[in-house]
Amino acid sequence: MPAADLARYDGTAGTLVDTNIWIDCIDADSRHHEWSVEQLQSLSGTAPLHINVVIYTELLVPAPDHDALDAMLDVYDTRRTPLPWTCAALTAAAFGLYRRRGGARLRPMPDFYIGAHAAVANLRVLTRDPTPYRAYFPKLVVLAP
Repeated sequence: MPAADLARYDGTAGTLVDTNIWIDCIDADSRHHEWSVEQLQSLSGTAPLHINVVIYTELLVPAPDHDALDAMLDVYDTRRTPLPWTCAALTAAAFGLYRRRGGARLRPMPDFYIGAHAAVANLRVLTRDPTPYRAYFPKLVVLAP
């Protein structure tokens, strides 16, 4: 399997929306609720929003109601985008770097799949936790408060 070619990455294919943004939208009491909703409304009008199986699964953990989740995603015409096989090597490399830098196993590997997916699919990442994306995927366009 060839390694991901990130030479042409510019983040213009749309936005991969991180789990924490969707949680903010669900939780009206979140201090980031309004910002997250505004970002989804604004970004969905300019380029496609994306979610992958990792993010989808994380959103089902607190309350596994896939009908309600699908309804929320449909409000923003969110694409259910498969993880490209080419992101596996990039995920492993980023996670390996994290461990070599002394990272404990506290940060789960799914976070690295999200960053790698965005990179190989030419997507921006909308998140309120930009640090890991910027540290391990420095080419990513990261949108954060």
